[in-house]
Amino acid sequence: MREIKSVNNISSSFILRRLHSLSGIFPISFFLLEHMFSNSFILFGSNAYNRQIHFLQSLPFVAFLEVTFIALPILYHAGYGIFVTLSGKTNLSSYPYTQNFLYTLQRITGIIALIYIGSHVYHTRIVNVMYGTEISFARMQEIMSSPAMFWFYVIGLAAVCFHFANGVWGFCVSWGITVTAESQRKVGIAFSALGLLIFIVGTFLLIRLVA
Repeated sequence: MREIKSVNNISSSFILRRLHSLSGIFPISFFLLEHMFSNSFILFGSNAYNRQIHFLQSLPFVAFLEVTFIALPILYHAGYGIFVTLSGKTNLSSYPYTQNFLYTLQRITGIIALIYIGSHVYHTRIVNVMYGTEISFARMQEIMSSPAMFWFYVIGLAAVCFHFANGVWGFCVSWGITVTAESQRKVGIAFSALGLLIFIVGTFLLIRLVA
């Protein structure tokens, strides 16, 4: 009986880890890319950005889509990530290898990203519901008008970009997409570059709001 329970526990843990890894790719990573695309309309001025936000908010079943394909996957990914972080043991000081460092940094940036996303949702969603307002170019400018909030967003964006890039690399390794060391190196370089690009563009958009 104990052996059966042990096998079941291992199987459940394996499935939960797979779902955690998969949810980081779809839909969360796809949502990140879409979110950055929508934010890029900031470059074209307030009218263009407001039209894009209005378009997204006017989609059929938008509330259902946001809860099902954004909120719930993020909550699961974050919740299981916190569980892994709290249940794991850090050994970076004993084994200061690159992959061990990246694993530890992945856990740290995950927590920072969660705080950042929670704050972002509060200021762009919850506050709007409370006061009957809508997200807009002017609202984002108001949020970014605080230097502390601006730098909080920059740090949060950096955490999200690293977590995304390193997470996709880890997904490719764990799912057997990149098997050889050379393929892992190439994928690591490609997604590091993409993560850096997203961070640079995102930071530029934040600067555009306060300029």
